[in-house]
Amino acid sequence: MWKSLYKRPWLLTLLLCLIPTAVFAADEAAGEPLIQQLDAAFSGFVKGIFDVLFFSIGGFPLIVLWLIFGAIFFTIRMGFVNFRMFGHAVDIVRGKYDDPNAPGEVSHFQALATALSATVGLGNIAGVAIAISVGGPGATLWMTLGGLLGMSSKFVESTLGQKYRIIKPDGKVAGGPMYYLSRGFAEIGLPAFGNVLAIVFSVCCIFAAFGAANMIQVNQSYGAVKEIFPIYPWVYGLILAILVGLVMIGGIHRIGQVAGTIVPVMCVLYVVAALWILLINFTAIPGAIATIFQQAFSPEAVEGGIIGVIVQGFRRSTFSNEAGVGSAAIAHSAARTDRPIKEGLVALLEPFIDTVVICNMTALVIVITGVWNNPEYEAIRKAGEGAALTSKAFGTQISWFPVLLSISVFLFAFSTMISWSYYAERAWEYLFSERSLIVYRILFVIAVFIGAIAKPQSVIDFGDATFFAMALFNMLGMYFLTNKVLEDLNDYRHYLQQPKL
Repeated sequence: MWKSLYKRPWLLTLLLCLIPTAVFAADEAAGEPLIQQLDAAFSGFVKGIFDVLFFSIGGFPLIVLWLIFGAIFFTIRMGFVNFRMFGHAVDIVRGKYDDPNAPGEVSHFQALATALSATVGLGNIAGVAIAISVGGPGATLWMTLGGLLGMSSKFVESTLGQKYRIIKPDGKVAGGPMYYLSRGFAEIGLPAFGNVLAIVFSVCCIFAAFGAANMIQVNQSYGAVKEIFPIYPWVYGLILAILVGLVMIGGIHRIGQVAGTIVPVMCVLYVVAALWILLINFTAIPGAIATIFQQAFSPEAVEGGIIGVIVQGFRRSTFSNEAGVGSAAIAHSAARTDRPIKEGLVALLEPFIDTVVICNMTALVIVITGVWNNPEYEAIRKAGEGAALTSKAFGTQISWFPVLLSISVFLFAFSTMISWSYYAERAWEYLFSERSLIVYRILFVIAVFIGAIAKPQSVIDFGDATFFAMALFNMLGMYFLTNKVLEDLNDYRHYLQQPKL
């Protein structure tokens, strides 16, 4: 039966449409008791996971400290590669150093677009608003610093993804943390430890795909879309599930094509709108920046004081750009390149584009428009509807933009989900087999419905917990394999210094 469904994606889609449609339509007439029961069960499950992963040391959640110190360590260890080779990374994306005969499935640009489609999205729209709502405008400064340091983490993990990837006989690529943890640790004489880390990481990756990259996307995007297009949450989830399911079946080629088309368009629309608001409010920018710096060190009415602001900034930064989590290494491992280090350099551009540029634009718009502390939007802030809050901020300056933002949010969520569906597929395949992927795809689609009906805070906590769990094991592996990356970087620098014939 599974084989039949796999060969007939339209049949699988139809079945998935009929089941939730019948259940939720009947449930609607009965006062939505099933929805309430599902949400209550999900909230209890999330609390248990969240309490374990986010215990604090001196006010800092352990996972946040882990990511901060890791990013600082890699920045120093790699000789500030995030700044020194930034221009060269741009040249690689432009195709200046392309080798058409290099092994791989997608170009440098397509790999970057696929990874960006998973990072540039609701983290920039909803995540920034959530960080400011909880930690105040000062969280923006720490988010930016996290993005700059995260460029080095992204460089290391993506280089390792390329270095230890596997190219199958049919030309398909399998790569990512599960492969460099197992194969890389075998090289340094710790094969058993590496295999354990690879298995645990793969499990975390699958759950993170369901939580951070699926349920948060549909939940937060629904908050913005419903402001303009009234629609039942389960209907919205159903629409996204159908579209995601159809693209998932096409694999990395289809995902790369879709991402390569959607991401640049989305980024341009969003950035142009943000720039327009900043230009017409140009005189307010210095005051907004001053507010950000002032509250970064002297926050007002923020739970946890300055520590709370720092935690929110770095937490949202990582959720936005995914540096150190290991997810992007899966996408970059599929790129065509003759040297792993080149793809690592391409990858370091992601946190800069995602966090340093786009997140700061969003933050400035939110601060300048004053929605972050406007009592009129208190209910939205308390509900954790970050995308809806950003929509309000843009709407105060461009009355019609919330309509366009709703469409952009939908596309952002869609692109993130399809990219992460590929990430988790590789993890599922590593644990089980390619033949069982249909089971994963069905589960992924079902998760869309849960995300659409669950409370925002429960979904945010689940997404954070599963997402950051990946970083625990991925960063540990990166520490052990740092010297391998440094050797390749030094060799590449020497290669660039050689005279070309």
